[in-house]
Amino acid sequence: MSKEFVVNWDEFHSAARELGQKLKLKGPWKGICAVTRGGMVPACLVAQETETKLIKSIALETYTDYKDVGEAKFHYLPHLDNDGEGWLIIDDLADTGKSFREIRKHFPKAHYACVYVKPDGADTADTFLEKVSQDTWIYLPWELEAQKFAKHLKPA
Repeated sequence: MSKEFVVNWDEFHSAARELGQKLKLKGPWKGICAVTRGGMVPACLVAQETETKLIKSIALETYTDYKDVGEAKFHYLPHLDNDGEGWLIIDDLADTGKSFREIRKHFPKAHYACVYVKPDGADTADTFLEKVSQDTWIYLPWELEAQKFAKHLKPA
């Protein structure tokens, strides 16, 4: 049986800012790469805390509709000099670690950070804020808003 961990906007904002404060001590950074889509919100908040102006994105698909897609598929991979040295790669969560492992193949010198980790993904994050059990399902605020909106849609 899985556990549920519901995170509201205020909680996530505070957590991402705290992660940013930890990362500021390890900087300065050339830039931040957000892993889309989950890493976009924390990347913005971390950028504020670390005073990092340059933000890029990595579009990577490792699951769809909450199911593993098998082989990871990059939709967009930016150019980062020197194997990503001096760059932060930010995601919301390292669940199995698959996303960070795939990205690290391209940018082995980057620094990988996320707000939450699960045991199977913990070794892929260089910096994280909070560890939860592998059987915990995290509901992030933007996912909750989308679910509320979807309930009001009528099938075509």
